[in-house]
Amino acid sequence: MFGSRRRALFAILSALGAAYLGPAASSAQNPAPGPPKLPGEEKTPEPPLPSPGSTKSLLEQNQKEIKRQIEKLYELATQLKQEIEKTDSSAVLSVSLVKKAEEVEKLARQIKERAKG
Repeated sequence: MFGSRRRALFAILSALGAAYLGPAASSAQNPAPGPPKLPGEEKTPEPPLPSPGSTKSLLEQNQKEIKRQIEKLYELATQLKQEIEKTDSSAVLSVSLVKKAEEVEKLARQIKERAKG
């Protein structure tokens, strides 16, 4: 009696294991096909790593761009400050003032991302 229960339990567990692992095992052997390739489309080789000299020039260009953006940010922040000083504190902020503040925020984010690399 115990032997038949053990055999039945073993058969059930084996079937469940095969059902569970069957699709995983077959997909490992036959990976899913990728998107269809167009004629003339082949793998493009990865771009070569930049040489140390070109890396330095890229970093210098990046630094110049950051400085230029910081100057622009300073100008926008100064203009924003002047506009805020002109407005009445009890009045509603103008649309141009809000847009300028958003522009300052956007430029600050760009500088932050560029500085991160």
